Amino acid sequence: MANLDKLLEVKGVWAAGEFNDDGTLVAYKGDISEEHAAMAAQMCAANNAMAKMQCDGYTAFSGQEWTPLIGWALTGPKYSVCVVGNVGVFVNNDEVSFNEVFQALREAQS
Repeated sequence: MANLDKLLEVKGVWAAGEFNDDGTLVAYKGDISEEHAAMAAQMCAANNAMAKMQCDGYTAFSGQEWTPLIGWALTGPKYSVCVVGNVGVFVNNDEVSFNEVFQALREAQS
């Protein structure tokens, strides 16, 4: 299981969660309801599947190395969702270092 408490220590992160490939919520922490976390788990699992397909396609057609998928982000004007593997965080864009978040996400899965 990922260390969600460690992720919440990253400046700008306000919620963290882990999900299964089928979109079921495994665990969550932070300023988020269980209903919101469960919906986010489904969205993140679906986006993982699409991002993997895109990486495979980019690799096949470009000859560049895009695989394996490591992570992705969905960014709005104020907030973003950042995911590595089956762990994700919600962040405030104006407070966060995306490099720090993605490093922490990779470390949280070890």
